[in-house]
Order: sequence, then C-alpha cells, then structure tokens
Amino acid sequence: MVVPDVRAALSEQQIADAGVASVETMSWEEMTAEALEADVVVSGLSGPLTKRLSVELSALVPRLDGPGPVLVSGWVGIIIEKITAGYLDRCGTDVVAVNSAHDVAHFREAGRWLGLPDGNLLLSGLPIISATPEPQKQGPIRRVLFADQPTVPGSQAERGYVYQQLIAYARAHPERTVLLKPRHRPGEDTFHRMKHHPEDLLRGVELPPNFSVDYTPVDVALAEVDLLVTMSSTACLEAIDRGSRVALVLDLGVHERYGNQVFLDSGLLRTFRQITEDRIGTPAPAWRDGYFHGAGRTGTERIADRVEELLTSGERPSRAVWETDYFRSAAESHLATAARLVPRQSPLARRKLKHGPLKGTLSHVAYNGLPPVVRRPLKRWAKDHQLF
Repeated sequence: MVVPDVRAALSEQQIADAGVASVETMSWEEMTAEALEADVVVSGLSGPLTKRLSVELSALVPRLDGPGPVLVSGWVGIIIEKITAGYLDRCGTDVVAVNSAHDVAHFREAGRWLGLPDGNLLLSGLPIISATPEPQKQGPIRRVLFADQPTVPGSQAERGYVYQQLIAYARAHPERTVLLKPRHRPGEDTFHRMKHHPEDLLRGVELPPNFSVDYTPVDVALAEVDLLVTMSSTACLEAIDRGSRVALVLDLGVHERYGNQVFLDSGLLRTFRQITEDRIGTPAPAWRDGYFHGAGRTGTERIADRVEELLTSGERPSRAVWETDYFRSAAESHLATAARLVPRQSPLARRKLKHGPLKGTLSHVAYNGLPPVVRRPLKRWAKDHQLF
C-alpha cells in the first residue's frame, strides 16, 4: 500500500483504522514504475488521479513484454456527485467495480453514447456491506449515531444548524445516548478536506450530558446503534446492513450540494421534527436491492474473482477502451498539459512561496494552530495592516 506524494495527511490512527501496519509514501514517478512491475494495481485514488494513472500507464504498458497489470478502480461509497465524470475518470481501468445496479445502468448508457466498451464494468456492490442486510431492528431507540461528512453541508451556518438540531434531539430524548461521529479528527485528511469541524463549532457550547463527539469507527459503533442519522453518508448503507434504522436529514432541502438527491427514492429522507417524533422510514425495496444484490457473494469476493479471471486469461478490457476516440483524446490532452499535474506543493511551501519564509511560516502556523474564532479576526487585522 503506497500513497503518492501529491497529497497526503494520514495520521497513524487513520492508517491503523485501515487495517494495515504502514503506508509508504513515494513520488508519482516511483509509484508508476512500481505499478508497471505489479500483477494487479488497485487504485484507491480520487477520480482525477485514477484517470492520470490509467492514461500514463496506457502509454507505458505497450512497451512491456506481457499484458501488463490488471488495473482495478471503484468508489469508496455511494456516488453523490460527479456521477458521469467519476465513471469517465475510471473507464481506462480493467475492472471498474460499481456499487449499485442504478450506477451500472447509467455508466453503460453514458459509455454507449461515447463509444466506450462496457466489458470492464463489474456490479460488485460495496465491499463494506454484505449481500443481504439484516432485518431492521424493532426495539426501543437507545443509542443514536450521527455520521458526519467532511463537506456536507459545506457552509458554517448550515453545519452549525444541523449540529444544533442534533443537540435539540438529545435534549428531547434524555434517556438516549446521542453521538456525533466526525469523519476524522482535527488535522487529519481525507479525499474531501473538512471545514468547520464540530469540535471547533461546538467549542464553548453547553451540551446535554447524553450528547458527545465520538471517534469510534462507524463499523464498530454500529453494533450498538439503534438509529443512524446522516445527510448523505455511505454509513447509511452500513447501518441498513446491520439492521439499524436510518434517517437522512431533509431540513436543508434536496440538492446536489448535499448529495441527498440520490436518496429521493430511498424512503429514508426525514426532517428533524419527524426524527424527533420517531417517524422513521424503512428502505424502499427497489432502492435497497440496487445496493444489496442477495447473491451470496461479497463485493470483495466478486472483485477478486474477476481479477483472477483476467490474470488467468491474459485479457485486459482496458485495451478496448484505450483504443477509443474518447480515451485517446483524453490521453493526448493529459500528456500535453502534464506540466500542470506535477505533485502539489504542501500548504506550508505554498505560503512560503507567496509570503516569504518568515511570514509564510507564521501564516501556516496561525492557520493550523488557531481556532477560527481567533484566526479570522487576526487575518483581517494582518490584511488591514498590509502584513500579508
């Protein structure tokens, strides 16, 4: 397991939670060279970086003696944005592991119009859930978990509103334990960088005794959770899998920026008033069955089986995609503009370049070390006095 140095802020806890002993950081060029020597390459990168990897390998693999590595890509959860773009970013791989039947149908239609073969599409289902969910719990609600997301909702005001509604829920049900689970701790990183961390927004707020911020991994916490509340997190599928009730917050409306437009037919969208009154929905069968395929095979097993088939046969479905006009044009435009895709500078390096070594370092320390309530007026003061 390696991480390219284009961007990584992984903590030791995140690495441990992933179930690996260590993660090696290497340059993009070193990673590409390692990929060429591998039998199988699984890209856990974001869509644009997966596209970059497949494009660059498409120029290098033909020089090899053999068929080259089996390239695998997919999504880490429910696709709530850039659905078509995300598929096109991954279409140059041999196995595109797709989470739901709805997404497969959409990708096939998009590929048909663009002349892309669909032999690399695999309806695997999410590896983090089983083939068939457990029956929904019917007992009293005693433990409630709110699965937070890094960028949904995006604004401080909306995020603060959701947290206040959650606190109001805890006060309305003092007999229940209410946990707010952030995606990561302050200072850690994910594909989506978080603004307005709950620990910052709730600092100084009087909280009821049955409410707390908790960092227990969702898959562990769900063992005792009776109700999971979220905006649009994939944790809702994990909760359904474990038999937990699920409510998707509707108070801010339905919008692509919240990602909840993909849940319109789920039967789970609820306002906080409905949630507080225990008017909780049940998953709509058609929506649920799009993710839970009931075939007795997990997503991990399906992906592994397909990879084994390709290794044995020597077939590489990506080659048919690489020959299409669409992919060729994407590869040409990428290679022509490769200079802009050099590894991204660290925030500290960017600030030093912009402000100079001393001011840049001070700016970086202030941004990362001070809470927003202190940082913002200090930034305005520095700007007014032309210090930066």
